[in-house]
Amino acid sequence: MKIPPSNRSRVGSAICLLWMLSIHATAAEPAPFSGKKSAWEGFDRYDFTVDGKPALVVVPATPAPGRPWLWRGEFFGHRPEPDIALLKQGFHVVYLGVPDLFGAPQAVAAWDKFYDELTKTHGLAPKAALVGVSRGGLYCYNWAAANPDKVACIYGDAPVCDVKSWPMGKGHGSGAPGEVVKLLKVYGVATEAELLAKAVNPIDHLEPLAKAKIPLLHVYGDKDAPVPWDENTGIVAERYKKLGGEIVLIAKPGVGHVHGLDDPTPIIKFILKHASKTSP
Repeated sequence: MKIPPSNRSRVGSAICLLWMLSIHATAAEPAPFSGKKSAWEGFDRYDFTVDGKPALVVVPATPAPGRPWLWRGEFFGHRPEPDIALLKQGFHVVYLGVPDLFGAPQAVAAWDKFYDELTKTHGLAPKAALVGVSRGGLYCYNWAAANPDKVACIYGDAPVCDVKSWPMGKGHGSGAPGEVVKLLKVYGVATEAELLAKAVNPIDHLEPLAKAKIPLLHVYGDKDAPVPWDENTGIVAERYKKLGGEIVLIAKPGVGHVHGLDDPTPIIKFILKHASKTSP
């Protein structure tokens, strides 16, 4: 069958368009994860490196629509009940190893590269649910302050939100002198006074989060000695509310620096509510 000359250009254009759409669809397909494959709590885990930093991703059996994900700031695998429940709901769970950087600019830069890898190469949602356990709070809050448009919500569990409180022990906390030495080194200063002039402190950088309407959840023990709740969560809550931000507090009376909840349902519901729909 011959195609009339008048229709040939239109047929050719249609074929070209179909070819271009096919190429675009192939390019947009998220790349599978690679690296060392193992099992974690019944799910596939992949360990690899990003810019020389150890990274891991736990993959759900069936990703939820939009490919939502949970980003652990520190202590991957500690009190993992919410992680496991969310994996069953189709969330990815990720972690980047940048220990002893205390959420300093170097850590934020490393997180930026990991974020790009996860979203641009592997197609995860544009906004992550951040989990800041203890010192992990420094990582989550400092990265969120620099990238408020990339955060769906933050769950802080006895999170460090002020280096004056921990590790410096300037309030009524026990402090950690050995960690202060590391902190000074990370910021390239010799004295605590110099550090306080340079350090990026979550309690002082909440405005970008409030403007972006990022919801917060803090779980804490009211007898926490290393990370006193009133010097960390308490200040965040007071300032965030004044800025018009939303924060949910779950106190554990008589409990010290112990993480998680015996029934993690409130944590799971909070993250599902705010991170399941993460399209711009």
